[in-house]
Amino acid sequence: MTSTQARHTRRAVLQATVDAGARRCTDTDPDIWFRADREPADEWQARRTEAIRLCTGCPVRAACEELALRDGDGRASRDDMVRAGLTGPELAAIRTAQAVRLAAAVRADRDTEQRELHDLVAQVQREVTSTLDRTVEGRRVPPARAQAEQNVLVGMLTARIREIRSARRARTGWEVAA
Repeated sequence: MTSTQARHTRRAVLQATVDAGARRCTDTDPDIWFRADREPADEWQARRTEAIRLCTGCPVRAACEELALRDGDGRASRDDMVRAGLTGPELAAIRTAQAVRLAAAVRADRDTEQRELHDLVAQVQREVTSTLDRTVEGRRVPPARAQAEQNVLVGMLTARIREIRSARRARTGWEVAA
């Protein structure tokens, strides 16, 4: 995925791309990407250089960078992390330079998520108010079986709703969903 493609991709696809392709990250000690509290500058410099080296040539680097920018990772005043081969101050500078584009991308991501939530809630409402008189290939489905199938479907739909809402809450700083 190129940087241009990543910029035009919705968050869910970016995250799936990173999750599927970031083997180097998952096979590496997670502490390499973040500076420890009170860590001496020379030790962090060595680990940061190694982290940047690992990111070089990563097949999902562009998607990782776009996610970092949309998530607001990195601060201009602190060199305490590496993401997509960029330090915190570098990410902050890019985010500042691309603020308008990133704000539009975040809004579009949320709109997509909001539409999905709306559709899922509507589907749950339709399902729970539907009749259990069902037929398959002209034969009536026993009410108990129809009820069980309906319960499974409603359970799957509500699980997805909870998943989306929990992710949204986490992004806005809620540690535990209310």
